[in-house]
Amino acid sequence: MKLNKFLQPVIDTQKIRMAPSAYRKYVQDWLRYNQLSQHGSLPYNDAYPCLFDDTKSTSFDAHYLYQSVWAFRSIYDRKPEVHVDIGSDSLFIGIATTITKVFFVDIRPLKLRLAGYYPIHGDILSLPFGDNTVTSLSCMHVAEHIGLGRYGDQLDPQGTDKAMKEIQRVLAKSGYLYFSLPVGRPRVCFNAHRIHSPAYIVSCFNELSLQEFSGIDDKGRFRTNISPENFENENYACGLYLFTK
Repeated sequence: MKLNKFLQPVIDTQKIRMAPSAYRKYVQDWLRYNQLSQHGSLPYNDAYPCLFDDTKSTSFDAHYLYQSVWAFRSIYDRKPEVHVDIGSDSLFIGIATTITKVFFVDIRPLKLRLAGYYPIHGDILSLPFGDNTVTSLSCMHVAEHIGLGRYGDQLDPQGTDKAMKEIQRVLAKSGYLYFSLPVGRPRVCFNAHRIHSPAYIVSCFNELSLQEFSGIDDKGRFRTNISPENFENENYACGLYLFTK
């Protein structure tokens, strides 16, 4: 067990190690900039140190970026009059409102002010929809958290399984479900998330038909239209499932 895992939420030990050289460069750049400026020295009150952005490439979260592209492309092609999302990334929600009405369900309010955005306070374990009523539905990088208490929800070791069952209940006949979560070596990383076998997820949605499996592997590569078996031995991949009922 690494102590860093417990320190990381409140102390970024990597940044602490990098801080001396980062501040040294900051001061050097500050002094050099003042020498080059024709408008006098910069006031100290306006200093705003950004110390760790001088990287060889622009960083991004592969899971969230690729899953949003994957889901949005399909929703755009199908152009549903209404789309329901449960707890997914806020940027995806905002972009989706440009092509359809989006009803967003979460236990925590997402206070967006956008045309076409309709927030609904609700619980993924008891969705405010009737059986077989939602024709276009997404829940991405959400179900793995249910029942771990991280977001103020009740502890429940069966939280992810119950969430999948409830999602399956509300999806309409011939409706489309865009679902994602971490896949690979099954385990619980308390209280961050669960990781499931990709085949297990398919078995849980036993009333649905898998139309497509894509995903992001451990190396951050976006891989489309592959078999869930390809990700069975991954450590922390993201499985992207397109289901219909």
